[in-house]
Amino acid sequence: MAMRFAYLAADMPPGAVRRVDVPTAAGPSAPVVLVRTADGEYHAIADRCSHGAVSLSHGELDGHLLECWGHGSQFDVRTGCPNQLPATVPVAVYPVLIDSGDVFIDVDNPHDPADLRHTHTPSSCGAKRAQNLPANPIEEQ
Repeated sequence: MAMRFAYLAADMPPGAVRRVDVPTAAGPSAPVVLVRTADGEYHAIADRCSHGAVSLSHGELDGHLLECWGHGSQFDVRTGCPNQLPATVPVAVYPVLIDSGDVFIDVDNPHDPADLRHTHTPSSCGAKRAQNLPANPIEEQ
């Protein structure tokens, strides 16, 4: 894994949503939404709604759901799974590491959606994702 520094953990209170630009192995930075849920978990997803191609970092966090300000789609920050239409395609989810008060994100190795679907999503959401998952999980078909 290529974990790269993204943010200071102390600057992320519970319920926070931040956009961070994380360097990639290829050189350019990737726009990422870093969230800290009310229960203190950190998650990182691609900062681009799969439906409207707008920034998700301007959305509101409710539990583990981040709502897109554009059309109201909701994404589970643990899995990238859309839980509210109009989005039907998941967004990329990135590994997060907290070490010595720093938040690190690996944008070069997103989680495999097949693995995530079994850990956090209801079976209906997992089935919907499996049917709609494109080769590139950030792009809408």
